[in-house]
Amino acid sequence: MKKTLIIAGIALIGLTNPISVYATDAVDKLLAEYSTVPAAENFSAEAGKNLWFQEFTDEKTGKIRQCTTCHTDDLRNAGKHPRTGKVIKPLAPSVNPKRLTNLKDIRKWLKRNCKWTLGRECTVQEKGDILTFIQTQ
Repeated sequence: MKKTLIIAGIALIGLTNPISVYATDAVDKLLAEYSTVPAAENFSAEAGKNLWFQEFTDEKTGKIRQCTTCHTDDLRNAGKHPRTGKVIKPLAPSVNPKRLTNLKDIRKWLKRNCKWTLGRECTVQEKGDILTFIQTQ
């Protein structure tokens, strides 16, 4: 009886924790790496969501940029590059299981997209928060 309750409790935790559902080895490795940086604190999906919707002003053009500019407000939907019109596959692992599986690609796109959106590279904390948020989608 006690063993059954423990197993059921573990299963229930897995079902109620959205991060565990879409976690990938690549993201787990990055988050472990990022967490060794002294300035990094616990990564937060809520902080990642706030960053996702935060507006940044491009210094050259004065235009407002957000992660949603290309990826939309709903990561389960396809996005579109604002200049080229190229379709961007959904970022949410819940509808696109290939997302967040390649360590090299994650590093490349975080670097490129942070520079474009924020006008600088993201901090380790920001990267961890964004990845944690994306995993919940």
